[in-house]
Amino acid sequence: MPLTARTPAQLRNMFGANLRTLSAKYPSISALARDLGINRTQFNRYLSGESFPRPDVLARMCDFFSVDARVLLEPVDQVARSTGPISSAYLHEFMGSAILKVSEEDFPSGFYQFARRSFVRDDQYVRGIVLIKREGSNTFLRGYEPKIAMAMQGIPADPSAREYRGFVMQIEDGVAATVARRNGMTASFNYLSRVTSFQNNFWVGYVARTVRENSSSNRMARLVYEYLGNNTREALARARHAGFCKLDDLIPFQQRLLQPDDVFR
Repeated sequence: MPLTARTPAQLRNMFGANLRTLSAKYPSISALARDLGINRTQFNRYLSGESFPRPDVLARMCDFFSVDARVLLEPVDQVARSTGPISSAYLHEFMGSAILKVSEEDFPSGFYQFARRSFVRDDQYVRGIVLIKREGSNTFLRGYEPKIAMAMQGIPADPSAREYRGFVMQIEDGVAATVARRNGMTASFNYLSRVTSFQNNFWVGYVARTVRENSSSNRMARLVYEYLGNNTREALARARHAGFCKLDDLIPFQQRLLQPDDVFR
């Protein structure tokens, strides 16, 4: 139906239907209305299609549900399918929803320190800092390669060349991240699963890089993430020690998770 043919009643009904779909996963409508800062009676009128929110209230609701204003015009499942780093309908049932479902509880936003064996120096390890952030319902990763690692590969060490970013998706027993440097110069796949620890702040898995087979270097290595929270000062302090290090420079728990004496399979 052309946009100009939609009546106010049709728009209210579309929004009401979408709002009912979005609200279905919440056990309490009263609690949901409180979280949104909307009077329960007024919220019921939105649900029934009797009323329509002011622009500022609509913006607040869209932010809360991680959708955009197309909830006025299209069924919400179509709106959700076109959001996220992978928006193709062809992949939606396989990857789209998983990217939009990475919960803060399973993989919280903030800074992480990672550690792994070096790909190019078998007797060395690498430490670094990454930031996990949310934008709407998407979960993204950002970090910088160590300068010395870039120099060893003959790659400029300026911040633009060192920066890498990626998206994170939920999988059955953890999270997976696809990461690339600017313009897709290099890429890697990361898998992480939470491990039991005193503060429940460690993840372990592996990283695989996209390079050709080479007998003098590795393409996969075990990977440990330690959650640092949102403390920028601590993240910067850890970042000063980023780059190559010896196994003994890592804390004992990291060493144990990396299993240096066991062949990675």
